[in-house]
Amino acid sequence: MMSSHDHDQTAIGHIIPIKLLVITCAILLALTAVTVWVAKLDFDTLQMGEMTIIVAMGVAVIKCIVVALIFMHLRWDRSFLGFVFIGAILFVGLFIGLALLDTTEYQPSMIPGDTPAVQLKLDALNAAAAAGEHEPADH
Repeated sequence: MMSSHDHDQTAIGHIIPIKLLVITCAILLALTAVTVWVAKLDFDTLQMGEMTIIVAMGVAVIKCIVVALIFMHLRWDRSFLGFVFIGAILFVGLFIGLALLDTTEYQPSMIPGDTPAVQLKLDALNAAAAAGEHEPADH
């Protein structure tokens, strides 16, 4: 006796064409190259030091969406599941953004860059290295 909850186990799942898989692979590789390229850029000279993490997170979100749509078959599934997935991604981005905005609120006295004491030590080490001198190690 079969119940109404039995499913047909002979059905084949959604088959993705090879061309789409190759295009997806090319997109993911290109986005990985963008992430590596952005990591090597020096945004500090433009006074935008935090731009590296912002761009890297943006690229990671795009890669996550591409993987979910193609490899998790959300593109061909019910639209409600895609809506839930995109909503979850947006909320995670919102929460991370709010957390990043809040970091300056609980550390207002944070000095960007090196403190004067650290900078003096670095200058002394650079001067000693330039002169060929080495400070004796304290034991």
